[in-house]
Amino acid sequence: MSETDPHPMSPQDCLVALMIAVSASDESIRTAELVKIQSAVNNLPIFAEYDEARIPEMSGLVFDLFEQEDGLDALFGLIRDNLPERLFETAYALACDVAAADGTLREAELRLLEEIRYELALDRLHAAAIERGSRARHMKL
Repeated sequence: MSETDPHPMSPQDCLVALMIAVSASDESIRTAELVKIQSAVNNLPIFAEYDEARIPEMSGLVFDLFEQEDGLDALFGLIRDNLPERLFETAYALACDVAAADGTLREAELRLLEEIRYELALDRLHAAAIERGSRARHMKL
C-alpha cells in the first residue's frame, strides 16, 4: 500500500479484512473460519473480480493493526473510508458467518460483532435478521 494512494483498500479488501478480524478476535484462527473466508471469496458475486493474492496482505494488515493500541479503531476507520455504506450489511453478514463457522461464538467474537454493529451504524432489526440467518446456516444436527 503506497502512501500516495488515497484508497489503499478496495471494498473487497475491507470485507476480507473484517472477516479476518473476526476470525482473529479470539486469538485463535480456526480452520473452519479460514475455510469460510476462502469459500466466500471463491463463491460470492461481490468477490468476482477480487485478486485472492491480496488475502495474505489483508491478513498482515489486520495482524499489524491488532498489535497497536488503537488498531481496531484504525481498522474501522479504513473500513468506513473505503467500503460503500450500501455494503455495510454485507460486511456484517460475512462477519457473522465467519464467527459462526466453527459452531461456537466466543466472547471476543461477540464483542467484535457488537463493535461492528456500532461502528457501521447498523439498524438493530436488520442486524438481528442477519444474525438469525447466519445462525440458521450454521446449525448442526
